[in-house]
This record gives sequence, structure tokens and C-alpha cells, in this order.
Amino acid sequence: MPANSGRVLLAYSGGLDTSCILAWLIEQGYEVYAFMADVGQEEDFAAAEKKALKVGAKKFFLEDMKREFVNELIYPAVQANCIYENVYLLGTSLARPVIARGMIAVADREGCDFVSHGCTGKGNDQVRFELAFYGLKPDIKVIAPWRIPEFYHRFAGRKDLLAYAAEKSIPVTQTTAKPWSTDENLFHISYEAAGLPVKVIVPESSKTHTDPVDIFLALNALGRKHGIGRIDIVENRFIGVKSRGCYESPGATILRAAHIDLEGLTLDRNVRALRDQFVTIEFSKILYNGHFFTPEREFITAAIPASQRTVNGVVKLKLYKGNVVIEGRESSEGLYDEQQASMDELGGFEPSDTTGFIAIESIRIKKWAQANIAKGQAGVAPKDVYGSRV
Repeated sequence: MPANSGRVLLAYSGGLDTSCILAWLIEQGYEVYAFMADVGQEEDFAAAEKKALKVGAKKFFLEDMKREFVNELIYPAVQANCIYENVYLLGTSLARPVIARGMIAVADREGCDFVSHGCTGKGNDQVRFELAFYGLKPDIKVIAPWRIPEFYHRFAGRKDLLAYAAEKSIPVTQTTAKPWSTDENLFHISYEAAGLPVKVIVPESSKTHTDPVDIFLALNALGRKHGIGRIDIVENRFIGVKSRGCYESPGATILRAAHIDLEGLTLDRNVRALRDQFVTIEFSKILYNGHFFTPEREFITAAIPASQRTVNGVVKLKLYKGNVVIEGRESSEGLYDEQQASMDELGGFEPSDTTGFIAIESIRIKKWAQANIAKGQAGVAPKDVYGSRV
């Protein structure tokens, strides 16, 4: 009998890795409970429960986290226009805090000594989950099999896991020909692993929901129909490794485009600039790097509601062959004045006032030009750091 003992709550997906980890933890002498969070993924939860119990889990827990996911993560991220490396809408990152919170709640309630996950030792999710665990329960003990030499030397890759699954009679959907993994939630679906084909065809959703999060599900279904929000990228992981991923975020892409457009109509220039330069960038990094349960995240998200008080209205969109086309917008809180901006009428704007505006704005520019003239550099491009003209 292995020397290890104690009760472990495993973040279970029903897939290859966590099914094999479940069996391996039992081999090591642990009593294992399985945990799943419903964050809007298309999943046969009854089948997953049956599978977990068949593999050997003593109990199975399913927590519905969809509403919390939308209200506490998705909406603030959309309001802040969060994006990583100018292309990734953070779909995987966004779900991790709510999954971790649900998991710690069950671990506390069931008297678990450990929590465990199936995140690889090269990925971002190990960081996101574990920092979230410690931010919620500082004394929690974590078992991360993919960082335990005994485990990762035994299972060098998915080929070894598939062989172990066959040995333990664990049913899996992956094959050695198609070994990539997927992650799905309300916000997106991702495909990651070595050996991804050049082109990934993302299946359309056919599931019908009646939950209050229907608005997002409806956007996803509509966006998928028109090929919206599909990207194939190489990104920089937090730990320093580059990785390739194929992501689909149809509803998120549509909502983000509409939100950005509506802000152009309703949001003050300086407020928008401050939000873009600080909140958007820093909140995106916080989400990607797994720093959600931190004081800096509380500070950042406290600023979001104030920036969004006037961002209310309607945006008309057209979806066509992967493109989100803005066709119009309206709002009772809009700051745009058509008469004031018109070139055909004054609209309450006195053009002569601009003379003083330009005079003030030119003070520092004139001083800079005078200094260049004194140095004999009038009208000459400055040298770059290597001494050549730019």
C-alpha cells in the first residue's frame, strides 16, 4: 500500500489527462473526489460523473458557475476591452478564477486535505489555478502531477497516457493521431497541443439553453454560423514558453466590437484614454497571469464601473464571412453632436476660439524648434541612438 494518504479534490474534466491522474492518485493511496464546474461548456455531465466514479472517485461534485462567470469575469473583461497581445480575448484565463473558487468551496465543505489539477508543467493554467487556490485558502496543499518527476517520467506524453488509459479501461476520445486538447466555456473554445493541423474546423453548437446567460449563448450560435472570432496564434505564455493555439470566441468578438463602438459615442475622451492605457492593459495581464485574487485586481476592477456609467445604447451589426461590421449606433447618453461637428453649420461652435487653442498648444513646440535652431538643427531630422539620421 502506498504511503500517501488523505482526501484529494481533483479538478476533473472527463478527458484523458485528468482521468489518468484520477487513477494514478488512487494508485498512490489517496482518497479522490472529482470536481467539475459548469461554465457553459457543451458537456455530458452525467457521463462525466459516471466515468469518474467508474475510474475510482469516491464522490463527484458538479457546481453551476455560469452566472458568476458572466457577472464577475466576462462583463468586467468586456467593459475593460481586455485583450492579450492584441489578439487573444482571454477565454481560458477568464474561467479559472470561478472554477478555483467553486473548487475551494467544495474542498472546505468536504474536508479535503489536498486539491489537484491536470495542468501541464509548461502551461499557464498551473499558475492560474494555484495562485487562485492560495489567494482563497493560503494553507491549501496542492498536488500537481505534471510537476512530479515520478509522474512525468512515467507519462512522457499523451501516447503514454493513452496506453495507461487502455490498461485501466478508461474510455477516452483522444487518439495518437489527434492528441490535442480542448477547453470550452461560455466565452470561447480552444485547441492546444503539439501536432495541431494547419487548419482546425470548429464544430457548431447545437445545444439549447434556457439559462439567463442565453444572451451569450445566442451570440455564440450566431457568431459560429458566420465564422466570427476564429484565430490561430502563437502566444507568449507567462512562464516564458511560446505556444500555438487555435481559439474561437464568437460571442465575445461580437460583444467587444459593439462595446468599443458604443464607447466612441458615449465615453469621454480622457476617461477612455486612462482606461485604455491603464485598466485595459493591466487587467488583461492580471487575467492572463492568474493574479485575479490579489489586491491589484481589486484596485483595477474598482475603476471599471466609473468608466462605464454612460456606456449605454444600441449598436447595429452585420456579421459576414468572419467579419463584424458596424452599421450604426444610438444612445440617449451620447456625447456626439452632429450640428457641432458639421462642416456646413456652426452649431454653437465658434471657429475663432480655435486660434487661442492653437496658440497655447504651440508654446512648447515653438520652444523646441527654437532650441533646434540654436543648435543648427533647424529643419533637420534628429539622429537616432546609432548616430544615423532617422
